[in-house]
Amino acid sequence: MTTHDDHDPLEMAARLRLATARLARRLRQHAGSGLSPSLTSALASIEQHGPLTLGRLAKIEQVAPPTVTRVVGKLEDDGLVSRQVDATDRRITRVEVTAEGHRRLDHSRQRRNAWLLQQLDTFDAEQLRDVGAALRVMEALAAEEPSPEAQPAQPAVESGAQ
Repeated sequence: MTTHDDHDPLEMAARLRLATARLARRLRQHAGSGLSPSLTSALASIEQHGPLTLGRLAKIEQVAPPTVTRVVGKLEDDGLVSRQVDATDRRITRVEVTAEGHRRLDHSRQRRNAWLLQQLDTFDAEQLRDVGAALRVMEALAAEEPSPEAQPAQPAVESGAQ
């Protein structure tokens, strides 16, 4: 059994990253949407941000325009989004989620929530309090929106030579 130093910030960062990645993977496995993670992400972004141009969606998803064009094409082929030409500038097209797209996202969210609830039902009262405390911290971390210019922090490395 491995012991952890719960006060070492670098180790905590590594453990948090690994735990959130594993949890995200488990949730994807229980999504039941039939969509890849990139398709699900794009569909959720379109739903959240309203009708979007492909350029705006590419920025939100942080992918190249040709990639977002392929993704939207697949979503459109599946009947999950539709394209609407701008009434004032016919060169602009926006994509929006269809009723089937909303249904698919809702179904996926319900399945993932049900799986999480099933897991939480195995926890005792103290563990549930810990989850509540951890949620507040994770929500604060997720709310951080660093500027695009911000560079990721580099961990301090001790040098043998002083």
